[in-house]
Amino acid sequence: MLYLSTRGGMDPTPFGEVLLGGLAPDGGLVIPQSYPAIDDATLTRWRTLAYPRLAFEIVRLYAGDIDENDLRALVERTYTASAFGSDDITPVLALEDELYLLRLSNGPTLAFKDVAMQLLGNLFEYVLAREDRRLNIVGATSGDTGSAAEYAMRGKAHVRVFMLSPYMRMSAFQRAQMYSLGDANIFNIAVFGVFDDAQDMVKSVSGDLQFKKRYSIGTVNSINWARVLAQVVYYFKAYFAVTWSNDQPVSFAVPSGNFGNVLAGHVARMMGLPVRKLVVATNENDVLDEFFRTGAYRVRRGSETFATSSPSMDISRASNFERFVHDLLGGDKAWVKRLWRELGTQGAFDLAGTPEFARVSDFGFVSGRSTHADRVATIRGVDAGFGVTVDPHTADGMFVAERHREAGVPMVCLETALAVKFSDTIVEALGHEPPRPAAFDGIEAKAQRFTLMPADVELLKRYVAERCEPLP
Repeated sequence: MLYLSTRGGMDPTPFGEVLLGGLAPDGGLVIPQSYPAIDDATLTRWRTLAYPRLAFEIVRLYAGDIDENDLRALVERTYTASAFGSDDITPVLALEDELYLLRLSNGPTLAFKDVAMQLLGNLFEYVLAREDRRLNIVGATSGDTGSAAEYAMRGKAHVRVFMLSPYMRMSAFQRAQMYSLGDANIFNIAVFGVFDDAQDMVKSVSGDLQFKKRYSIGTVNSINWARVLAQVVYYFKAYFAVTWSNDQPVSFAVPSGNFGNVLAGHVARMMGLPVRKLVVATNENDVLDEFFRTGAYRVRRGSETFATSSPSMDISRASNFERFVHDLLGGDKAWVKRLWRELGTQGAFDLAGTPEFARVSDFGFVSGRSTHADRVATIRGVDAGFGVTVDPHTADGMFVAERHREAGVPMVCLETALAVKFSDTIVEALGHEPPRPAAFDGIEAKAQRFTLMPADVELLKRYVAERCEPLP
């Protein structure tokens, strides 16, 4: 399997190289040349596999330049009961007939990002050691990516992490998880602005090809294809958990900010998984919902981006959306390039009225928007009806999922994080603190270490350069 850019400006490149590289050289996103087609016989064979073996079977289709024995060992070392709480890794909880919750928050940082990030850390370490290279990760987080990346990379040889986050726009628990880490290879940068400002800084650094090469810059955001790939696995695993035959369709509801998680569902569907609907659930920052309803993709300025009670979705420029648009346009890379040039100059593009936008339903995508009142009511309803406490982002997904349920089609709602990460909203909804794993008692009281920075790309480059040795 070789990889190209969504904008057409990259020669076919092997997995190991795109793993470390982040953005494509032309500013686009890396995509596989094609999606492997999974037939009925393969689905049947995969149906009974344990999570590590299923992950190996899927990842190896895309990572052809990694020795299969080494890849199998990496995957088995990643997906263990000690790291994820059970052998199931991503267990499925039946709430009622044809309604399920995919539990993705049992990893080290209690968020779905762990499922991909733990594998990414081991892949990075393997490829860097194989090639005797160093990597300086520059990433941005709206909450959970940062802690998942830092816990996956802390203490790793050959890796430094520079993680940008929007100052005072994450929950107290999320800040504590990141800022309390004292590992010498971890650097937290709190940016004055919103997540989109931090993400733009990361893209600018990655887009400076000379700086990127000189300081060996990589990324762990879902800009990184391997992040998306690792998430594809749990769509297959969840499908097998709620069906008994390969001709049964299943729908998935996914809280969506940067579009990486639901994109993994799209990839699974393109590979042949029988997915009926991919339900894109946004909060008040509803850029994605607006697109799927109207065909217009209109990013918001920082001043127009709301600070909500589901803060990890407070995003108005969804990086992974470009990968989906590439597929929607039939792989027309010149068209993708024009649209993103238009997005850069005008802040919007519009596909309404085109035959391509009319095909959105062919890809299974539907969408909806949730508000603070909606998520609080959903948290109360899920607690009362099923005895389960869900976090605000998961509540957004479950609220929107209700509008798109169909008789005879299981609806699987993807969990985002454990509710303890967003205690204020849980207390508002339920009147009491959510359950807290003992390992995280008192985390908010720990000393925190971070650097405040304006949204200044040159200042970020200087900060990174002062802490990294340039390549000769």
